[in-house]
Amino acid sequence: MKSSGIFFVLLAILAAGCSPLMLKPADFSWPIEDELKSDSQGVVHEDRYSVSFSIKPLMYAEFKDSVNVGSKSIRLIRGVRGYYYITGPKFKNVYVFAQGDGGLVLEKAVPVSKDGLTSPAFNQRSPYIELINGKDKPILLTKDGIHEEAKK
Repeated sequence: MKSSGIFFVLLAILAAGCSPLMLKPADFSWPIEDELKSDSQGVVHEDRYSVSFSIKPLMYAEFKDSVNVGSKSIRLIRGVRGYYYITGPKFKNVYVFAQGDGGLVLEKAVPVSKDGLTSPAFNQRSPYIELINGKDKPILLTKDGIHEEAKK
């Protein structure tokens, strides 16, 4: 009887040691968006949040052109759950990225405009990201796409 009690105590200690340490709640959001211009190599830098990445694959996905990437402008914001939302002028989509091993991994491309955005801007509307495009009705976004209530 005593040995089975010791076994269960050891098993509980072992199980507790295997569960990952998680610090919750956490808020990864940036208070405002950033407008970033790419350098001649197609890399954007945001010094305030220490992030930089190449937009060449993004430009190819959106425009089928990864050569003319110098001085291109994108809009970038990070939501509460840590996802990055990226779009830009003439984009037809908002791209939602997660942080991966040494890069950003596409979670979803959200179609938002048939003709391309003219003057996109992001706002935090926790728990959503709000996309504004000129006089168009604002769109509420999540990592999964357009928030259903916003579609009505």
